Amino acid sequence: MDAAVQEAKLLRQVNALIVAHLREQNLTQAATAVAAATMTPLSPAKADASLPNHLLRLVAKGLAAERDEGGGAPATFESAADGGGGLGRPLGTNAVDFSMQGVSGSSKSFPKHESKHISDHKNVVRCAKFSPDGRYLATGSGDTSIKFFEVPKIKQTISADSKEGSVRPVVRTFYDHTQPINDLDFHPINPILISAAKDNTIKFFDFSKTAARKAFRVIQDTHNVRSICFHPSGDYILAGTDHPVAHLYDVNTFTCYLSSNPQDSSAAINQVRYSGTGSLYVTASKDGSLRIWDGASAECVRPIVGAHASAEATSAIFTKDERYILSCGKDSSIKLWEVGTGRLVKQYAGAVNGQLRCQAVFNESEEFVLSIDEQNVVVIWDALTTKKLARLPSGHTGAPRWLEHSPVEPVFVTCGTDRSVRFWKQMV
Repeated sequence: MDAAVQEAKLLRQVNALIVAHLREQNLTQAATAVAAATMTPLSPAKADASLPNHLLRLVAKGLAAERDEGGGAPATFESAADGGGGLGRPLGTNAVDFSMQGVSGSSKSFPKHESKHISDHKNVVRCAKFSPDGRYLATGSGDTSIKFFEVPKIKQTISADSKEGSVRPVVRTFYDHTQPINDLDFHPINPILISAAKDNTIKFFDFSKTAARKAFRVIQDTHNVRSICFHPSGDYILAGTDHPVAHLYDVNTFTCYLSSNPQDSSAAINQVRYSGTGSLYVTASKDGSLRIWDGASAECVRPIVGAHASAEATSAIFTKDERYILSCGKDSSIKLWEVGTGRLVKQYAGAVNGQLRCQAVFNESEEFVLSIDEQNVVVIWDALTTKKLARLPSGHTGAPRWLEHSPVEPVFVTCGTDRSVRFWKQMV
């Protein structure tokens, strides 16, 4: 990476530290102003609990270095020059260190799960999404509808002591699109669900209003909107469309921004996803490529051309530490890539994905990788060793096309061509 990109990364690190420090000092208004001005995620204080200490330690070490002509950065604060991408954070107790090489030994066992049919759409179920806190779930269908669930109610329907029919897991259904739904996302803070569809629109639904069935805001795009993702601040939406360059929308003004550095891509974008801090985003394209972009400047910092050969790249997500990307493609391969170098780190083999826009995801602790096999099974791998651990019958009557895992607990959903939604819960 050139010096300008490195400097931009360091600037984002500094901005994130400043915002976290202001929040710690209960200077919420000042933190909000700085976050808005610098496009820095204004995360909940709990998530940023370690950052103020980083800032104080950095200042202390810097002052000591000036005095002693020595010192250096804390070991847990990753330098942009290392190619890690985004804000360097300690891995934490629930994150996997994928930098470990030559992993050997026994793999973890995937806990037993039970699954239950919880709802049907009138057409293929094309996508699903959990809210950031795991309390809500939404599914989108080819029938143009969106079903909205409360996860605690779903669990009640699965519970052995619940009476049949006593709890309805579907809270409501939204109807406002005229073409099939492609993707969904929840606002990181407010009770807002957004949807992307083939009718070239992004629609906003306020699920705090129990009587609401229609969108209260609409973004009209020029193309089929294949994928959407909120910036962690909630102030911007990234959209992947039939256009080869991602569309960035300001939520308040609906202004659309395009990168001036499109990297000569000419293929539609199947999926867009931000990293946890919003410092980077990734696009997975129909030409089989992945591209990693600077979240502030929208400059392409790492093209991975032919990541899935000439087959479509159907999904791509960041690990929690923002150092790796997990991708899935129609070449029936699932791959883990290093952000800083574009190097292929791991491959997860044994799932057939040649026709549908399937997803590969981590569980909530990133210990396991989950995906769909078009032979109607859910496949599980140990994320670190890449060993295939299980092939679970999906329970669907047709091939599933989407799998989504909760970000906070061991539950996930599958949905697909048989129009049904199934909820999977770890057995106790």
